[in-house]
Amino acid sequence: MSDYVAVAKATDVADPGSMLVEVRERLVVLIHAAGHWYALDDVCTHDGGPLSDGPLDAAGNTIACPRHGAKFDIRTGAALTMPATKPTKSHEVKLDGEQVLVRLSDG
Repeated sequence: MSDYVAVAKATDVADPGSMLVEVRERLVVLIHAAGHWYALDDVCTHDGGPLSDGPLDAAGNTIACPRHGAKFDIRTGAALTMPATKPTKSHEVKLDGEQVLVRLSDG
């Protein structure tokens, strides 16, 4: 899937902030932090918790699962703390005017 999908307006998400969006029937947490945009699968790889409900630490570039506190790098999806040991999928984000677009990663 190589096409970008418009998911929000840039003004819809504060900086720092996050928002749950749907991209081609996939739940993704859209993150705006320090002027940059990121998108991750909305799933903690430890137990499937919704990352969009967890606290965002923009200064530390992390988002935490609200269930058990596993932290993920918002830039790459890498699992940074236990109990998660596997990354969550990250996706490409770009701006087109005021539209925020997400392209799902392959796989």
